[in-house]
Amino acid sequence: MTRRVRIGLFLPALAGFGALLVWAYTGIPSFGDYQGPYGFVLEKISAPLRHMDNVVNATTYDIRGIDTMGEEFILFAAVIGVVLLLRDDAGRSQDVEDDIGSDVVRVFGTLAIGAAILVGLWLVANGFVTPGGGFQGGVAIASGGLLLYLVAGYREWSAFGNETVLDPIKAIGAGGYVVIGLAALVGGLPFLTNFFGGGDIGTVWSGGSAGFVNWSAGIEVAAANVLLFSEFLEEYIVPIARGS
Repeated sequence: MTRRVRIGLFLPALAGFGALLVWAYTGIPSFGDYQGPYGFVLEKISAPLRHMDNVVNATTYDIRGIDTMGEEFILFAAVIGVVLLLRDDAGRSQDVEDDIGSDVVRVFGTLAIGAAILVGLWLVANGFVTPGGGFQGGVAIASGGLLLYLVAGYREWSAFGNETVLDPIKAIGAGGYVVIGLAALVGGLPFLTNFFGGGDIGTVWSGGSAGFVNWSAGIEVAAANVLLFSEFLEEYIVPIARGS
C-alpha cells in the first residue's frame, strides 16, 4: 500500500473522528451543572459506610470495583500486545554507550528518582484520603523509574526494566485483584465485597479490603508502564545510540 493510499484512507477516518469529537464536546454540560443523582448518593455513602474520604476511589475500588478489574485487564492485555509488536529478541543487546558524564546530573537525578517513587507510593497509600490511588500512584512510580535512564543511562536502566522481573510483578498485581475478590466469595460474600470493614476514616488504614485492591492496581500499573518504557526505549532509543 502506497503512502498516498494510506493518507487517503486516514483522512476520512480523521474527519469522522474529529466530527464525533466536536459533537461530544459541544454536548458536554456546563461546568458544575450536574443533574444525575448517582454522584450525590455516592457522596453520602462513601464516608459513613465505606470510611473513605475520596469518593472517586471509593467508587473505583469498592462500589464499582468489578469495573476497575476490567480496566486492569485491558491494560494488562494492551501491554502484552505492545510487547509482542515491538519485541525483537535478535536485536537486543547491552552494548550501548551511555553519554551521561555529569556527576551533578547523576547525583541530583538519583535523588529525584527516590523522591518520585516516594511520591508515587504516597499517592497509592493515601488513595482513599486524598486525590490519588493505584492508577495515579503506579504511573508516578513508573515515571520515577524512567528517571534512571535519563540520569544514569541505558545500561543501568536495563537491569531495572528487566522483563523477567516485571512480568511476574505485573501478573501479581492483576491476579491479586481477582484473588481479593475470590476471597470474599470464599467467605460467603459477593465478589469483591469489602470484607475487612471500613477501617479508620482519614488514614491510610481506611478502606478495608479495598485497600488491597488499590495496592494491586498500583503494582500492576507501575510494572506495566515500566515494561512499556523498556520496550519503547529498546525500539527507538537504542538503535540511535548504536548509530544504526
